[in-house]
Amino acid sequence: MGVVKNMAFFDKIRNYLVIQKDQYSEGVISISERGKYSILMFYAILITASAFFFNSPSEIIEGMKAIVVAPSILVTDYIGLANLGTAFFNSGLLMIIAMIIVKINDVHISGPVVASIFTVVAFGFFGKNIYNIWAILLGAYLYSLTQVDNFSRYLVLAFFGTSLAPIVSQISFGFGLDPLIGIVLGNLAGVLAGIVMIPLANHFVGFHQGFNLYNMGFTAGIIATLFMAVFRSFGLENQNPNILSEGNNMVLSIYFFAFFLSMIIIGFILNNSTFSGYARLLVSSGRLISDFVTLNGFGLSLINMGIIGSVAIIYVLLVGGELSGVVVGGVMTVAGFGAFGKHIKNILPIMIGVYISSLFKIWDTNSVSYLIAALFGTSLAPISGMFGWKFGILAGFVHSSVVMNVGYLHGGMNLYNNGFSCGIVAGVIVPLIASFRKE
Repeated sequence: MGVVKNMAFFDKIRNYLVIQKDQYSEGVISISERGKYSILMFYAILITASAFFFNSPSEIIEGMKAIVVAPSILVTDYIGLANLGTAFFNSGLLMIIAMIIVKINDVHISGPVVASIFTVVAFGFFGKNIYNIWAILLGAYLYSLTQVDNFSRYLVLAFFGTSLAPIVSQISFGFGLDPLIGIVLGNLAGVLAGIVMIPLANHFVGFHQGFNLYNMGFTAGIIATLFMAVFRSFGLENQNPNILSEGNNMVLSIYFFAFFLSMIIIGFILNNSTFSGYARLLVSSGRLISDFVTLNGFGLSLINMGIIGSVAIIYVLLVGGELSGVVVGGVMTVAGFGAFGKHIKNILPIMIGVYISSLFKIWDTNSVSYLIAALFGTSLAPISGMFGWKFGILAGFVHSSVVMNVGYLHGGMNLYNNGFSCGIVAGVIVPLIASFRKE
């Protein structure tokens, strides 16, 4: 009797979320836009509400004050700067804002949209906050006006482009300028960055041929490097805050394992209570643009997000790493791209390559830098997906060295430092692989 009731409950959920029960398009169950939006908003509210489990409202308010006025360049862990509750509240609030913007602009929720939203969420744990994202978004909107086009077409790039949010915060609060002058100049710089990033991103994708999933990370690295060159020419230098948290492995492991398990369960329900079709998703190389939501369905995408998010947590724990805000951001980014190019088959070779490299190089496997190199380095997943696991390991091995040396160029103002590195690695390795492969 209990099983029957449970199946009836699942049917009610599907009836609400699916366009028509068991409607298929080339074997993919069609989930309504209302259904996708409802699920994503559920997670936004869940993350926000979770804040009050960790800290009191007064502690969260004080924490929000602290992170809003922080320069927020790499590495500024909001858990370490404030507390767990503040980091969750900031992250959840950013996701709610992103979802409202999606709704207002009537954006179709595809794989790239899901990935861009989760990237905003991920960096809500370090670097992005309710103050420093707006100038970047405004710049992207102004660019859409210059093109006499709908902002909805540029929304994904705008969300990814908030990688440059530290430019706003650093100028506003990091250079010791008069507060009013700093805020005005910081936001003007953010608007400028938001305007130029979209045409540059569309251009730079050709450099790595779609083998770097964090294309905006590469673009933002170039833009932030230019900004930093100007700052240094005036004698302005960024100080590395190196704010990190530790000691939260138990509570964060439990939380995020439950979080990702819920994704797998909800995806399973939406996929007609089956994992059917997942093997087909794993065949994808992941090369841009691999929209798993459109190609494989929202349900399977959620399943994939839950699986690789769990794998990311397991990797961190196996190597003895700390689940700091920075590492949690890496885990959430990996999960978000489970809707847009990443799956367990194409990310594992990259992570293994980074791990192997740590056995020979000067950095510790469980250091924060190496943990995020392994997590964010999965931006190179299309290399292993297209050319095989051996080249994936090679890409991860090379990336681990490059990423340790590019941060100085942009002074920590590009939050997607690994995306910058992955663009360089893919731009060099892919042509060489294509030239020397006999197949």
